[in-house]
Amino acid sequence: MTTTQLISLAIQVSMATIVFCVALHARLDDVVSLLRRPRLLARSLLAMNVITPVIAAVVAAVFDFRRTIEIAFIALAVSPVPPILPNKEYKAGGAPSYVLGLLAISALVSVVFVPGALEVLGRAFARPTHVPMGAVVWIVATSVLAPLGAGVLVRRLAPSVASRVARPLSIAGTVLLIAAFLPVLVKMWPALIAQLGDFTLLAIVVFVLAGLAVGHLLGGPNPDERTVLALSTATRHPGMAIAIAHANAPEDHSIAAAILLVFLVGGIVSVPYVKWRTRGHARGGVR
Repeated sequence: MTTTQLISLAIQVSMATIVFCVALHARLDDVVSLLRRPRLLARSLLAMNVITPVIAAVVAAVFDFRRTIEIAFIALAVSPVPPILPNKEYKAGGAPSYVLGLLAISALVSVVFVPGALEVLGRAFARPTHVPMGAVVWIVATSVLAPLGAGVLVRRLAPSVASRVARPLSIAGTVLLIAAFLPVLVKMWPALIAQLGDFTLLAIVVFVLAGLAVGHLLGGPNPDERTVLALSTATRHPGMAIAIAHANAPEDHSIAAAILLVFLVGGIVSVPYVKWRTRGHARGGVR
């Protein structure tokens, strides 16, 4: 196994571990409860799978990006919720019944939605874009659905074990993710910096803020659900986006750098929102 393959495996294992640990605190009812709230589910899918891709397309058209940034925006806009997001949503006040439900449903929906959305957006931009459904299934199964199901099962069969191992395993998964991600960041840093220019940074900020605003507005009357949908709308699965990029331009590694740039800047831009919502949750809720 090469060093690159080992790092990739470590990232996959770490993300699966993080989701598994999140699920150790959950019940099956938490995962499926969103299905019993069709209005919230419809608003969630509208924000994530309809409005966000439209925003990405508009931003790409307005700023007239180079192709790498354009693909990065589109790929992230159609991707599901990332496995590392639930912990941030919990800290900001999100309830397991919505956080995990949205994580699971967005992963399942992405199996059909991602290939279809890429086909539509590819035609809109006159650039054929695709991704094999098998690749989508593999990513959502290994990074979200399998560890989520395993965690819920362990919680149901051995709740005392789940309580004991959740925190140390979560810490181990986070440390492994950071340790595996740092070499990738160092290696891709020159290519990442090369993506700046042509108002790229401004466009990323606009894209993320628009996602936060859309999710916040469509989250409904519950302030904590607004927070969850805002973060889920503005933050997407980078692994899925990179798979889309690889399927369409396997030799162009600069697209992966552009995706990483959007993801990292988006994380920084969302920090003030997370702090605001966390303080509001601690005080008893904000609108």
